[in-house]
Amino acid sequence: MFFWDPTMVLLIPAILLSLYAQYKISSSYKHYSKIRSQSGLTGAQTARALLNSNGLYDVRVEPIRGRLSDHYDPRTRVINLSEDVFQGSSLSSVAVAAHETGHAIQHASGYFPMTLRSSFVPVANLGSGAGPILIMAGLFIPSVGWLLQLGIFAFSFAVLFQIITLPVEYNASHRALSLLQSGNMLGSEEIKGARSVLNAAALTYVAAALAAVLQLVRLLLISRGRSDD
Repeated sequence: MFFWDPTMVLLIPAILLSLYAQYKISSSYKHYSKIRSQSGLTGAQTARALLNSNGLYDVRVEPIRGRLSDHYDPRTRVINLSEDVFQGSSLSSVAVAAHETGHAIQHASGYFPMTLRSSFVPVANLGSGAGPILIMAGLFIPSVGWLLQLGIFAFSFAVLFQIITLPVEYNASHRALSLLQSGNMLGSEEIKGARSVLNAAALTYVAAALAAVLQLVRLLLISRGRSDD
């Protein structure tokens, strides 16, 4: 947030959407984690079966600590599933496992947005780390105006990363639902539950992207105001 000023009102939509997104993912995941899939497959078994059906026998599926800490690591080619998802056979577990498998398939097929996002990781990390520091320095030392400009430039890479993430996540969810349906791993009613979980998860990425974009707009307005002064 950096500091309070009238431009903070720009962030209100992102804050409200973030709160709603957190509520949706929490409530949807909790609700469907109580409903066991008819197939009885665990998240680990679901991921393994989908990987094998796509010829990705060398991608490993491993448990990881934490709640909703599930992710695919393209560097090691490992699908990391939180213990509840790894061991659970609920609709939530199956949906999340299929989503992460979708990322593994994106990686194997050279899906361009994912390749682009992976290439952005170093500069995005630099932007999210150094950007706020440079911005703070520029705000508190107005005589060194280029610090604020450099900070905003660095932060813009972190914002771009958030935007690129959106098609990657939505595509992974689309792939997940298609795979679960075509493989007869979930029935039509179960697919609705899985879609609800994945849509709620996707909303958190939309909220993060909106927050990043609005923060960038706010910083640009502040910078322009200082230049006019």
